[in-house]
Amino acid sequence: LAVASLLTEMHLDVASICSGLLHDAVEDTDASLEDIARLLGKEVSILVDGVTKISGLTEGTPVARQAESLRKMILAMAGDIRVLLIKLADRLHNMRTLGYLPESKQHRIALETREIYAPMAHRMGIRRWQAELEDLALFYLEPQIYRRIKEGVATRKDDRDRFKLDVMAKIEKAMAKHGIKGKVTGRSKHFASIYQKMIRRNVDIDELYDITAFRVIVDNLRDCYEALGVIHTMWKPIPGRFRDYIGMPKPNGYQSLHTAVVGPMGQRMEVQIRTEEMHKVAEEG
Repeated sequence: LAVASLLTEMHLDVASICSGLLHDAVEDTDASLEDIARLLGKEVSILVDGVTKISGLTEGTPVARQAESLRKMILAMAGDIRVLLIKLADRLHNMRTLGYLPESKQHRIALETREIYAPMAHRMGIRRWQAELEDLALFYLEPQIYRRIKEGVATRKDDRDRFKLDVMAKIEKAMAKHGIKGKVTGRSKHFASIYQKMIRRNVDIDELYDITAFRVIVDNLRDCYEALGVIHTMWKPIPGRFRDYIGMPKPNGYQSLHTAVVGPMGQRMEVQIRTEEMHKVAEEG
């Protein structure tokens, strides 16, 4: 039911949701693919078969060493993209309920998630699922680091909330002055992303100031570039940090303008600018 619910949130078709409900049926019960085909049609039985084969592929495989080849095999085996979506929904629910399993299984499944399934969610452009899979994997694989980041984020929460509201108000006011309609949001980066920054810069959480990212959602393509001009006029851009993923989208279809600026009080800030349609693709693939 949980897997079917996740697929429903993604607005998938009836065959996918039926397959989500039955994704473990062949593996865990006396039901056969023939039974499923007879009762619910060939399409559902093909999807269930695809998910069952992928589940069997990773059993007992030394994940870290073979992650890349496993990802390629899974992509090759899934003749229908819906098979991967069902498997990713299954894995997300597994990760959400991983606390009920023995520690040895927790580690194996979390490693598999980090090395195989989170990159697949990224490849398909489903940022929502990717971020949650990465954070849950970090929770089980590096519990002390996860706790340290959680404490670090909580410690400066009030300061960050004030900073976030101040920046959002300033961007909205400047955009309105230039006749640009849109909404501005601010969010803390997910924990796995913060951890990657800590590794890259070789610093502790207390030394990271750009863990809040701002997102500007505008009505149309022209407004994306105009909003960028407004932000660069307000604050000094950081050299080498501008990316135009609208002109040159990522292979998974992701489109957005990314920039980093030296904001109020000399803090580095990351800003993403996109349209509503681009945002939907970025979150849901």
